Amino acid sequence: MNRLLFEGRSLVGIVSSVIRQDDRQVSYNRLDWERMYRLSDYHKVANIVYIGLLGYRETVPDKWRDRFFKRYQESLQFGEHCGESFQEVLTWLDMRKISCTILTSESVRGLYRLSETADIGPVQIFMDEEKYYLAKGYLVDLGYETDETYNGFGERMRKVSGIPIILYHKLPFRTSKYTKNMVKILESAQIKEPYENIWMLPPESEFLYRMAGAAYRYVTDELTVREVLELLLCHRAWKEEIDEDALWKRLAEFRIDGLAEKILELAYMWFGEKTDTFLISRADDTVVYDILEERLLSRGIVNRENDEQALKLQSLVDKEIEKEKKAEGKDIKREKRDQRYTEMKRKLSWIFPDFHYMSSIYPVLEKLPVLLPLYWVIRGLRLLWRSLRG
Repeated sequence: MNRLLFEGRSLVGIVSSVIRQDDRQVSYNRLDWERMYRLSDYHKVANIVYIGLLGYRETVPDKWRDRFFKRYQESLQFGEHCGESFQEVLTWLDMRKISCTILTSESVRGLYRLSETADIGPVQIFMDEEKYYLAKGYLVDLGYETDETYNGFGERMRKVSGIPIILYHKLPFRTSKYTKNMVKILESAQIKEPYENIWMLPPESEFLYRMAGAAYRYVTDELTVREVLELLLCHRAWKEEIDEDALWKRLAEFRIDGLAEKILELAYMWFGEKTDTFLISRADDTVVYDILEERLLSRGIVNRENDEQALKLQSLVDKEIEKEKKAEGKDIKREKRDQRYTEMKRKLSWIFPDFHYMSSIYPVLEKLPVLLPLYWVIRGLRLLWRSLRG
């Protein structure tokens, strides 16, 4: 367990040193590089780690250094093609009058000091279910393939030379109250010029969406280091456009304002600079952040959760998951029952064929249909005799 947290904290240390361009000390020679690669790939920061390794090549086995380099190359190629490919998708959607809302824009890439450290992650687009299938069909025609499916919500699609795109026809949050508040955020969307049917969230609303999403994914143990990093980048870049009081008031409607604030504070602790003023007068109790860090970096394996808002939201999500499992179990039982019924009908129809079939074999039934039961018996005895002789 200590090893798991050691590697997680080492990962944050490497990413932080690259983002802040400092010389934070990391014990490179003590790391298991296979596990470090898999951990950094899960947290979407492998391309950043590669830059951090440039001065320590002798400590990393060739196999894993090459894999880090591959992620770094992908980030460079992504930067070259993402804008053009995304504009192509948006132009088509607009021409077909498919109204949609961009939930997380590609513009966040411009917030990184080093463009090659930016994410190669997807843009999220929300639309109604009817338009969703039209948009998916178009992406398939463009060469996109489904990379991951989010049952009941949408799917992630990607192609080699294009920007990954997540299409949602339902926002990916299980509790009704959370979804309702997320939908309210979409009401602030504005037309993205020069389009007529493409909407996007203003900075304050996108940041609210990101903060609420991060809190939700924290309690479902899906929050990544990359997502935490981008919270800091967005907050630092957009803070002049954000009404802080209104932001925390809206997050209070989700009942995660305290939890969200802790996550943002952790982002500044990990990746912030001495000149950042956000952490001034913040909580001095580092245990609060240790608990947050341990759960996030271990994906919930180390879980000493004591935040009331996190525990409440987690309980609500767990209840919804349990309901889904019960509903799924009922659907499976219903399907099996239907299969048994269909199989029984098939067997009965073979044992007792309908009148038209029987009359084609026994013409006498055309004149005397009342004899149908008798000829069922006769047919059955003939088939039995045949099987015994065979």
